[in-house]
Amino acid sequence: MKHPLHIFHYCPKCGSSHFFARNEKSKQCADCGFIYYFNSSAAVAAIIENNNGEILIARRAKDPAKGSLDLPGGFIDLYETAEEAVSREILEETRLIITNPSYLFSIPNIYLYSDFEVHTVDLFFRCKVNDFSGLRADDDVAELLFLSPERINPADFGLTSIRKGIKKILQIVI
Repeated sequence: MKHPLHIFHYCPKCGSSHFFARNEKSKQCADCGFIYYFNSSAAVAAIIENNNGEILIARRAKDPAKGSLDLPGGFIDLYETAEEAVSREILEETRLIITNPSYLFSIPNIYLYSDFEVHTVDLFFRCKVNDFSGLRADDDVAELLFLSPERINPADFGLTSIRKGIKKILQIVI
């Protein structure tokens, strides 16, 4: 298995090419001593149910896993809480305003982006929506649909963490 920082050849602090694996999650510069730790990025996913108990599902418009099913969500920005991120991502992708995001669980993932494996920890939230009238697929979502839990097949979800999360969700709602 390759080191998670295998594509980084130069120290980000001094630019030295003497930047070597220190352990399984860090590299260290032999010239300036800088140590870079490769930690997980944080992301959020939303479970939104309508009044019929159906779950809001998104179809991915972009790679990775373009065309597969997903839950609305995305990466947490710098200086943003997970609750702020889930609210922002839902607004960007669905045009919906959520209330009361409630943390459920987390799942680690590897998200391939620009041929780089981004290690993430995906935080799942149950979210309430009072008004679905503005619902519209936007940003990196091709389509939005509501599915009853009985019609949801985890194998249709392209990202590993979301697939695992859907399996857990179905145990909760069914």
